[in-house]
Amino acid sequence: MAWLFSVAAVVGFGSLVRFGQNVADSLFAETHCYQGIRTNGAVDTEVNCFSVSSTGKFSKVFSVSSDSQLAETAHLGYAMPGLWDGHGHLLQYGEFLNSVNLFGSETMDEIRSRVHSYIDEHPGAGTAQEWIRGVGWDQMALGAMPTAEDFAADKDLKDLYIMLDRVDVHCIWVSQAVLDLLPEDLPDVPGGEIVRNPGMGVFCDNAVFPVMALWPKPDNKKKAGFLKSAMKNLNQLGLVGMHDAGVSVDNLNLFKELAGTEDWTVRVYAMAEYYDRNAICPDPVERYNDPNGFLNIQSVKLFADGALGSWGSAMIDDYSDRPGVSGSLLVNASELTYRAVSWATKGFQVNIHAIGDLANRYAVDAHVAALRLLCPCKPLADCQARYRFRIEHSQIIHEDDQARMHAIGIIPSIQPTHATSDMAYAEKRLGQERTEKEAYRMRSLLDIRPVLGSDFPVEPADPFQGIYAAVTRKSPHTGRGANGSPDGWHTEEALSLDQAIRGFTEGPAYGGFMEGKAGVIQPGAFADWIVLDKPLEEMDVEELRSLKVRETWVAGRRVYSRD
Repeated sequence: MAWLFSVAAVVGFGSLVRFGQNVADSLFAETHCYQGIRTNGAVDTEVNCFSVSSTGKFSKVFSVSSDSQLAETAHLGYAMPGLWDGHGHLLQYGEFLNSVNLFGSETMDEIRSRVHSYIDEHPGAGTAQEWIRGVGWDQMALGAMPTAEDFAADKDLKDLYIMLDRVDVHCIWVSQAVLDLLPEDLPDVPGGEIVRNPGMGVFCDNAVFPVMALWPKPDNKKKAGFLKSAMKNLNQLGLVGMHDAGVSVDNLNLFKELAGTEDWTVRVYAMAEYYDRNAICPDPVERYNDPNGFLNIQSVKLFADGALGSWGSAMIDDYSDRPGVSGSLLVNASELTYRAVSWATKGFQVNIHAIGDLANRYAVDAHVAALRLLCPCKPLADCQARYRFRIEHSQIIHEDDQARMHAIGIIPSIQPTHATSDMAYAEKRLGQERTEKEAYRMRSLLDIRPVLGSDFPVEPADPFQGIYAAVTRKSPHTGRGANGSPDGWHTEEALSLDQAIRGFTEGPAYGGFMEGKAGVIQPGAFADWIVLDKPLEEMDVEELRSLKVRETWVAGRRVYSRD
């Protein structure tokens, strides 16, 4: 009977520990009341107070009468669950905040001027050890593909080491000093493009890797600074968490060192990514879950194709504005499937970057193969509900493959501002029929629980601009549709305000296995919330374009205050 006594003692001790924790949570709980609270829950919809435990979770959500002391001392503003970005790039965003911002540039002179301004603020930049980095150029705005000669035209820039990312970060544009580091006779690269006309200087998709291998990468101290500035900026925008769509093994180790420190103020759901993007072997990556919810590593990012703007997204048929060209597959279909299966059988959620309709078809094929292996003889939809495989971007999907996604429940990860940024040239690339039937779906994918995000730094990280784009299908920069139209672009795919909000809260929670913990204000959930001047539901939709949050709280700690 001694063993029975031991078991009883252990059970009793465990119950006592839980009781003690509950008592501690009650004793040390902080109560916050506001003029109103959106919980995102099915119950407690009319509440104005919540309590936060010492563990940084909501312990109680409740309502008090207007004549109570709590109501009389309520904070100004309206609280709602903290927002999540379902697809971004954290370290790259921090680097962007500390590099040349080329977004919106329309001429070479403007680009050169911005590079000069950066040099004035960063003396010594442009050496072989400290290349000038930037992001945001677009050949569509410039009127032609840039070349190294465009830097050489400026005597103060011609000898500097410069590497600037295209707006979609699928191409890089380098100076002659960088070109001189490469062999003179560069062969073509499978799955990529070395742009040779009108001159050398631009490398796209897989062709970027020989150049990136030469770039003197920042050390961990500099990376930590990038991460700190990125998180500070994201908190200011009302973001409490994000899905980091591609983190190298070395950077995952750095994340694990920093997660939970004072400066780590954004929850991160990280997707592993190898340097060559589609590595077969997942062995060097270990699943990891921070006990306080600040870092989760249980997914991988694979790549099927490039981007639409640089004609790199892989299409079933040729581009309408470039006959004979149908984009680039970064790996062939069988390799993509093999790699998806390899990661899935190691217990990783498989998320595949796919923009073109051919890439999306192969992504669905790869997911189906992995699901069949994981759950033999079981319905694919049941298996998918457990493993939650995703397609990152889900941008142009053939109707047959949309039907397959609906039937299986493959999660689309969508960036609403991609639609409003691409609407200027999407129909030129795709033609009217493909655009109408395949491109930039949102509302028609609601039943498979889309994850909404921005793809920052490719697009602005502001989630309210993403909500605006989802609701209006207009550019948050101009408030206009395609070609300056006052009407939204393909508004049949627009979301309601409530659907868009849930896409930036509940969507990332489900897509990251955190439902009930993130994107909601309820007992047991992470105590992450933001405070606005008035409820989103009471704002004119145009106010979303420039909305500024009052406060952002993560784990019960205020990490940003506007005042």
